Amino acid sequence: MNRALRTSAVVGLLLLLAACARAVPDAVAHTESTPHFLHGLWHGFIFPFAWIGSLFDSGIAVYAVPNDGGWYDFGFFLGVTVLGGGSHFSARKARRD
Repeated sequence: MNRALRTSAVVGLLLLLAACARAVPDAVAHTESTPHFLHGLWHGFIFPFAWIGSLFDSGIAVYAVPNDGGWYDFGFFLGVTVLGGGSHFSARKARRD
């Protein structure tokens, strides 16, 4: 019960913080070269390397702005989870055997 309460509290706090996020649609201009799903997927795959590079070079970004919105986000999410989550689950399975 205690673990469920803590998990619920953390999820609640994260939702509360997410509610504060706001995008200003007038601040970004979308063109034909605006990153889309495949760009998001690629950026998700290279996220760890881009993040390390961004620590040393301000010209390297880990997330493209502006992008086409939900599809870019979905591709980015898939790229990050396939690289990070997939290796985690296979390592976890190997330890049990």
